[in-house]
Amino acid sequence: MTERAKQANTASGILRALHHGRAADDPLVLPGPWDAASARVFADAGFPALATPSAGVSASLGYEDGRTPAAEMFAAVARIVRAVDVPVTADMEAGYGLPAKEFVERLLETGAVGCNLEDSDPADKRLRDPRAQAEWLAEVRAAAGDALVLNARIDTFLRGDRTTGAAIERGLLYAAAGADCVYPIMAPPELLAEIADVVGLPVNALSRPGGRSPRELGVMGASRVTFGGGMQAQALEAVREMAAGLRA
Repeated sequence: MTERAKQANTASGILRALHHGRAADDPLVLPGPWDAASARVFADAGFPALATPSAGVSASLGYEDGRTPAAEMFAAVARIVRAVDVPVTADMEAGYGLPAKEFVERLLETGAVGCNLEDSDPADKRLRDPRAQAEWLAEVRAAAGDALVLNARIDTFLRGDRTTGAAIERGLLYAAAGADCVYPIMAPPELLAEIADVVGLPVNALSRPGGRSPRELGVMGASRVTFGGGMQAQALEAVREMAAGLRA
C-alpha cells in the first residue's frame, strides 16, 4: 500500500468512526462548504469534518445544481480539501456517468475521504433501478476499499414513492452493497429512527432553514446531519443585502 493510500485509509477511518457511538442528541454535524474560504471558516470553528454540497459548489461555480461538469466539480472539491486539515466528504451527485474505478481514482486524487452518491439522475430527475444502483455502489466499494466513507442517498421521498417501505428496500440493498450510511433525503423526521433500525446503518438527515435543528434530528434518529446548499444560499443572501446597502 502506498503512503498516499495509507493516509486516505487513516482519514476515512477517522470520518467513519465519527458516525458511531454518538448520543442521540449529538449527531455528527457536517457543515457544507462551497469553496476553500468557507471550508476554512467551518474548520476553524472546530467542526471535525466537512461535507461539500453539490448545489452550493455548483452555485459558486456559476452552474445550476446537477449541471456542473465533472472536471470542475472534482477540481472544486480538491481546492476545499487542500484548504483544511479535517476529513472532507464530497457530494458527487450520481457519479457523472464514470466507471466505478475511474470515479474512485479521481475522487481520491482530490483528497476527499467520503462521498454522497444519489440514486436518481440529476438531469432527468428519475429514480434509478435500486438493484442497478446497488451494483454500482458495490463496484465503488470494491474499487475504494476502506478509503472512502460511502453515503448512499435515497431519493424516493424526493422523486417517487414516499413510503417508508420504498426507502427501506433501497437502504437494505445499499447496505448489502457496502454503504457506510444512508441518506433518505427529505424523509419526514419521524421516520428516521425506523429507517435506521431496519437498515442497520447510520442515517444522514437534511437540516433546512426553519426546520428541525441538528440536535432534534439526532433525537429523532439521525446519526449525521448535513445542510445541502442551504448554507451557501444563506451566505449569498447576505451578499445581496450587502449589495443593496451599497446602493442605498
